[in-house]
Amino acid sequence: MKSKKILFIFIAALLILAAVFGYFYFGQQSAKSAAETATGGEQPVELIQLAGAVADASAEVSGLAWHGDLLILLPQYPERFGEGDGALFALPKADILNYLDGKSTAPLTPTIIKLNAAGLKESIPNFQGYEAIGFHGDQIFMTIEAGEGADMHGYLVSGTIAENEIQLDTSKVVEIPLPIASENHTDEALIVTDDKVLTFYELNGADLNPQPAAQAFNFELVPEASISLPQLEYRLTDAAITPDGKIWVTNYFFPGDKDMLPKVDPLAQTFGEGSTHSQYDHVERLVELSYSDSGITLTDTAPIQMMLEEDARNWEGLVMLDQRGFLVATDKYPGTLLGFIAMP
Repeated sequence: MKSKKILFIFIAALLILAAVFGYFYFGQQSAKSAAETATGGEQPVELIQLAGAVADASAEVSGLAWHGDLLILLPQYPERFGEGDGALFALPKADILNYLDGKSTAPLTPTIIKLNAAGLKESIPNFQGYEAIGFHGDQIFMTIEAGEGADMHGYLVSGTIAENEIQLDTSKVVEIPLPIASENHTDEALIVTDDKVLTFYELNGADLNPQPAAQAFNFELVPEASISLPQLEYRLTDAAITPDGKIWVTNYFFPGDKDMLPKVDPLAQTFGEGSTHSQYDHVERLVELSYSDSGITLTDTAPIQMMLEEDARNWEGLVMLDQRGFLVATDKYPGTLLGFIAMP
């Protein structure tokens, strides 16, 4: 009799535990489902208010990169800021995290990183500014865009950073081969791996670029074999690499760029469109790729679609923020914006 009573209590306890687990699990799933329904499956962009010169649209932020725990913001035209060759901007990660965690509400004012690149701008015909940035320790890599009309040229340059100052090696500027001739398009993104630098051309759509590839260079800027890329519609404007070899890229479409409007968007066909992407013509999303020396391929992960606003935002900067998500930045359209996108 006593054993039956113990068995009854044991079964009752299991049922109670199962009920509690079910309440919390399905409650969380319902909350997640409700949140996804409210956002249409899209991720909101939480803006981080900026102050100082970088907050002006003239900054035209064209790239982001981490140097240790400093977020470096690359203006397309550094010479607009300060004397000589101008400057880049830097924000401590701790300040960004404090802002996102609500510990500070004041706009963030970046510090100045002086740029030394004597004669570089003048040595490149039709110089159109810097487009991408990355680091390997204290070595810095930047791409440059130049040209006029469809006669475009891309370049890769390196240098060092120390004590809030960047010194570019202007004696070694390497031209990046471009796959097609297209007005105002060059390599707008780069990543730095353990042993090489990869640069990414802006246009990789099926109707525009028949054989997309990332251009590879060693740390001495010696070209290596290119690495195949998947077709990706619209523009590829920046890239960030994760510790496990995944690459996230910003994928943007402005409705005025009718020449790059595809017949079909395979990613939208496969994964669908969020509520605002169904409403507007522009596209703002992050796409995950998988990297190996044999090639770069699309993963099975759904693109992270940003919750759109009426005005398109030209996201040209991207970095990972630990495991939390991503930091993104725009150029002058619609102004200088720094935003955070949580990992879904």
